[in-house]
Amino acid sequence: MTPRGFSSRYLGGLISLAIAALASSPAHAAGGAVPTLVAEIGASLLFAGGLAIVFARLGIPSIAAFILAGVALGPIGLQVITDPGNIEAIAQIGFVLLLFVIGLEIDMPRILASGRTLLLAGFLQFPLTLLFGMLFTKLLMLLGIGGLLTEAPLSPLYVGIAISVSSSLLVVKLFQEHFQLDTRPGQISLIILIFQDIWAIVVTLVQPSLGNPDVIAILSSFMGIGLLIIVAALLSRLIATRAFGWIAKKPELILLGAISWCFAIVALGTSFDGLTHMLGVDMKLAVGSGMAALIAGATIASSPYSVEIVTKVGLVKDFFVTLFFVGLGMSIPALTSWEVPLLALLVAFMALLARQFVFFPVFYFLGIDQRSAQVSSIQLAQISEFSLVIMFLGLELQHISQEFAAVVILAFVITAVLTTPLFENAYHIHDAIKGALHRLGFREPGGEEEESGHETILGMLGIHRDASSFLEELSRHQPELLKHTSIVDFNVALHPSIRALGAHVVYGDISNEEALLHAKIDRARIVLCSIPDNLLRGIDTAALVKLVRHVNPGATIIANAIHISDWQKLREAGADIVYLPHLEVAKTILDAFNHAYDQEIEIYEAQQIERFGTPESRHEIMD
Repeated sequence: MTPRGFSSRYLGGLISLAIAALASSPAHAAGGAVPTLVAEIGASLLFAGGLAIVFARLGIPSIAAFILAGVALGPIGLQVITDPGNIEAIAQIGFVLLLFVIGLEIDMPRILASGRTLLLAGFLQFPLTLLFGMLFTKLLMLLGIGGLLTEAPLSPLYVGIAISVSSSLLVVKLFQEHFQLDTRPGQISLIILIFQDIWAIVVTLVQPSLGNPDVIAILSSFMGIGLLIIVAALLSRLIATRAFGWIAKKPELILLGAISWCFAIVALGTSFDGLTHMLGVDMKLAVGSGMAALIAGATIASSPYSVEIVTKVGLVKDFFVTLFFVGLGMSIPALTSWEVPLLALLVAFMALLARQFVFFPVFYFLGIDQRSAQVSSIQLAQISEFSLVIMFLGLELQHISQEFAAVVILAFVITAVLTTPLFENAYHIHDAIKGALHRLGFREPGGEEEESGHETILGMLGIHRDASSFLEELSRHQPELLKHTSIVDFNVALHPSIRALGAHVVYGDISNEEALLHAKIDRARIVLCSIPDNLLRGIDTAALVKLVRHVNPGATIIANAIHISDWQKLREAGADIVYLPHLEVAKTILDAFNHAYDQEIEIYEAQQIERFGTPESRHEIMD
């Protein structure tokens, strides 16, 4: 064994001692020693958890900590875990359950309701990025850069696949933390991520035949997948849904039921070849464990208990993810040269370039405005965990070497580390380059020309749910005011619906004085600032109120406050009326409670219909 420094030997000795103590301690339930696999999984979780705490403090994504934990514990690190069988078992457990969780989160109704623009963007982005990655990799090979790339003929294809998919785990988490899921870039990113996962699923279907393409084998794989989907859907309807109904009132059993369903479908899919052989038919219909797990998740994702299942499985999802990425880290070989990290930097750079030369143009030319297209492209700038799943399968199929897999894993870590700063500064980056984009021909949508003699009574800064409902109420009770309403908003997808109401709308940044002047906000009698602070970017409501007061000293300004403590700050900034939505909601809930307490539910429902109409009769810009 290669000599190591004192600290490494000492730390490795401590961990080995802990594992030995665990393995030799009595297992009270079974009366025997703890199996080595259990001890090594425990060591993986212990080490990964400790590193994750440190990485969280440094602002580095936890997945990087999990991979580093695998490297540290594996054969090239402290050699605490060296049994390939145990390493494979750890990775396979995480792999199966990770795919199951991804299947649970596939939302087909959301995809179908996303609109033609996003459907086309989701359909085109992956193959175009794949082509970009393959061509870029072949260029590197022609230039003699990256000897590892020439070792396997499928290297350009795997690089293209790796950079074509962004990380759902990282991006969705950041959107949730920053309360941006309801923003236009948030909606775009979520749909693109779903499409990317679907494309990645297609890749895993044909992946076993990539090394030696066989049409019959590919068709057999698709037949096996189709058969498993049909059988799993029938079993879900006939058995799983009923079973979850029986245990719905026992939350502790929901998780057990979900995981049992996962492994039942995995067992069924992987046994197809044996079943067909018993029937005297020699067809290769077996479905891989990962694909079977994904089908298991997707077939119960639309059940009446899907929310509860997703919630319960979500509680232990981090456990599954940890095992998989620790296992990946263990598979990284020792670095014998600088070629692997340098090539990883090139792949990471290629992923960033693809967002600008593929993602952004695709989004823009399909009708998404310049700002939303650019911000979404920047926020999707990382390599996906699903790409690592595909690399893992590629290793098993011997399509790629361990060194090449290490390149992609390191590139993933690099882009994962860059994800948070890129996400948080996406709007600032767009502001810095929008002039260059304009000169290159990527222009912002033009505003609607004002009619001569048009009088602006109401100016609205941005459209979100509050403003959408307000416009619906205005159209019901004071429709004549709509033709005297001017709106500034970035989401051009909403503009046709706004114009259909009769209001004037201008594309622009509500924090930009020129945009406000162009929209005639300086002439409005009343200005409504309804976008809450947690959705504003680059400005807060107080600063926005000051800007409006500057361009229109005589306007009556109505502003939205999230916190009660903001009321005085907004008044001092120049707001004449400050409303707090949660206080209004509290009054509505109290009214509903009083009717429920007095057993006057029918009266309450009749009053709601009288006030707001039926849901079917409301035609809001945002649902």
